[in-house]
Amino acid sequence: HASSVSPRTASGAFASPSRVLPRRFPPVSSVGSRARAFRPTAASSADVASALFTNDKRPIILFDGVCNLCNGGVNLALDLDPPGKLRFAALQSAAGQALLRRAGRDENDISSIVLVEENKAYTKSDAVLRIATYLENPALPAAAALGMFFPNFVRDLLYDLVADNRYELLGIKDECRLSDTRFDDRFVADAPAGTTGATGG
Repeated sequence: HASSVSPRTASGAFASPSRVLPRRFPPVSSVGSRARAFRPTAASSADVASALFTNDKRPIILFDGVCNLCNGGVNLALDLDPPGKLRFAALQSAAGQALLRRAGRDENDISSIVLVEENKAYTKSDAVLRIATYLENPALPAAAALGMFFPNFVRDLLYDLVADNRYELLGIKDECRLSDTRFDDRFVADAPAGTTGATGG
């Protein structure tokens, strides 16, 4: 059973912080208290991000938890990653917001998928290609290597075309996907216990 949180409007693309993705759907009325329990400061974000990698070095994919297209991508990544090399967090979650700030992005920016490794973060097409290298299908790492031959701005133009229209393409979920009972160890939503942004109860 996934906790719910209202979808947020994107506050801008990585390369253009002032760019705003218009809201096309009304907010969900039921807002989960866990996901909005704290708004991370720069200090707390650093603490949370560090704690998320203290005992688990697996990269974390930040995805739009209310986007059906994005959730389909998460399901595909889960299917193609049987060893569990990757973890997942909704951009709207406490952990997701902290990791966004650690990556130098606004905590409310849900305009791009983000792959956060222990010491580096990737966005947009770079994130997609990097994620492919972790998946088990042998064709995907090869496709990712081939994709790197295309200029970044070309890849990101195509990425933005899909990302900016993702809600029209496959719609929006009523609840934000913060967890999945089938993959408990693969999803992170809250700040780890003992950190500045950890939630109680």
